[in-house]
Amino acid sequence: MMMPTKSLAHCDGADGPVVKAAQQALAKGDVNLILIWVKANDEAEIRNVFVKTLAVRKLNPEARELADQYFFESLVRIHRAGEGAPYTGLKPAGRDLGPVIPAADKAIETGSVDYLVTVITNESANGIRERFQKVIAAKKFNTKDVNAGREYVKAYVEFLHYAEGLHESAQGGSDEHSESADKHQER
Repeated sequence: MMMPTKSLAHCDGADGPVVKAAQQALAKGDVNLILIWVKANDEAEIRNVFVKTLAVRKLNPEARELADQYFFESLVRIHRAGEGAPYTGLKPAGRDLGPVIPAADKAIETGSVDYLVTVITNESANGIRERFQKVIAAKKFNTKDVNAGREYVKAYVEFLHYAEGLHESAQGGSDEHSESADKHQER
């Protein structure tokens, strides 16, 4: 329910942070700009693909385009594997990532988290209010109507699970990336 499904796909976009780092690395000829995106035991493979990509890029524009695409796909695939996430291909640029991912990226870019806090706080508050209204409305069921009682229980459970999920997430207990973040810290 509270799982950040879109954020899992952020790094596999052609305009995502991994490909942006790869573009900079290729432009500067500096593999270190991308090694931070992979686990240490994948470093040799990335270095190898990087060297080959730089060599092939020099052949002609078509070879450059093909080599870059192969490099981006290889890097994202290895990065995703390091997160324990499947690689389902490089996604096109310009996808709708919802409001949170762009706000989080903007916060990092600008050094201000205020807008991100507002977005998440407002969405959370709206989610709580909507579920609360459903449970309050369903609570007024006729005790002789078992189906209506079940609708109340359903609304009650959804309300509690939503609130609990928000709380766990706020406490860091539901963060799907926490394990991969720990892995990133080990590098």
